[in-house]
Amino acid sequence: MPVIEYKCPNCGSGMVFDSATGKLSCPSCGRQDNIEQLQDPLTQTVFTEEDQAQEYHCTSCGAVIITDADTSATTCSFCGSAVVLGDRLTGDLAPALVIPFSISKEEAMKAFKKWCKNGLLTPNGFMTADRVKSITGIYVPFWLYELHNNVEVQGHATRVRTYTRGDYQITETQHFEVYRRLKLNYKRVPVDASKKLNDELMDKLEPFPYGEMKDFKTPYLAGFIAEKYSFDDGELLPRAKGKIRGYIESAISSSVSGYTTVNYTNKNIDTSLKQSDYALLPVWMVYYDFNKQQHTFAMNGQTGKVVGKPPISKAKVTAWFAGVSCVSLVALKLLSLVMGGGFL
Repeated sequence: MPVIEYKCPNCGSGMVFDSATGKLSCPSCGRQDNIEQLQDPLTQTVFTEEDQAQEYHCTSCGAVIITDADTSATTCSFCGSAVVLGDRLTGDLAPALVIPFSISKEEAMKAFKKWCKNGLLTPNGFMTADRVKSITGIYVPFWLYELHNNVEVQGHATRVRTYTRGDYQITETQHFEVYRRLKLNYKRVPVDASKKLNDELMDKLEPFPYGEMKDFKTPYLAGFIAEKYSFDDGELLPRAKGKIRGYIESAISSSVSGYTTVNYTNKNIDTSLKQSDYALLPVWMVYYDFNKQQHTFAMNGQTGKVVGKPPISKAKVTAWFAGVSCVSLVALKLLSLVMGGGFL
C-alpha cells in the first residue's frame, strides 16, 4: 500500500513521532516504540507505476487524502490520522538522513510568543490576542554537500612602516610577490530543495545540529508534514558553491595577513563535488495574522532559533529616533560646556 500509517498494537490508535522521547508514541494508551528497532515498511514494499498513479486513501477512515505533488507525509483532513505517502519516499526520492524534531508544538508556540515579546519595536498589541493562524511541523528537504576546493592565488603585497629619525618622518614600503595554495574542504553545506519555502528564511535557520542526524526511517515523519525535493543536487550545486564563497575568501585573506595592502593578480578556485546527501530537516512554520496581513516565521525544530520579519510600530520607531536625537543633543551641549570651560 502506498499509504503508510502506524497503528498501535495495543489499542489500534494512530501513533505519531514524539519529539520529547524520540520514539513512536501512541497518544491514546501511552505505548512507545523505539524507532531504531522497528522494521521500516518501505524496505518491504515494492511500488509500481499503478501504485503511483492511484488515489491515496486514509487507512483509518477511507477518505481520499488531498495533497499536492511535493508532499510525502501529511495528516488526513477528515480523521486527523498521520499518514506517510510511501511511494514518494523511494528510489531517487528516498532521503538518506533525517534530523528528528526535538521541540514539540506546544514548546514551539511558547518559544515563538516569547520571541515576539522581545521585539523592542513591535506594536504593543502584537501578542495581546491569539493571532497565530497556524503552526505546522514540516520536514524540509535539504541537500547536504561535501565540497572540496583547490585554491591558488598570486598577487602583489606591500608592508608599510612609518617611523621618526631625528627631524624626519620616514615612510618605508616593502614590496612582496605572494603565492598561496590552499586545500579547503567543507562538509554538510545545506541547501533547501523545496520550491515552496523561502530560501532566505531557510538559510537563516542554520546551523542545524548535525550530531543529531540519523539514518532515515519513515516513523520519524508520523504526525508531521514532509516535503520531497523540488530540485535535484545538480540543480542546486551553484547555490552550494555560492554559500561557501565567503568562507573561501576569508581563508585566503587569513593566509596573507600581516601586509598593509594585497592586490591579487590571479585567483583560481576549483570546486569539486565530493558527495551530496538528501536529508530532511525539522522546521516549525508559523503563520501569523496582524492588521489584515499574514507574516511568516520559521523555527529550527531542534535549536528553537526563530527567523522572520515581525511588524514594526511606526510610533515606537519615531519615539526611538526622538530619544536618540535627544540624547545626542544633550551630549552636544555637554561637549560645548566642556570645550567652553563651563566645568570647574
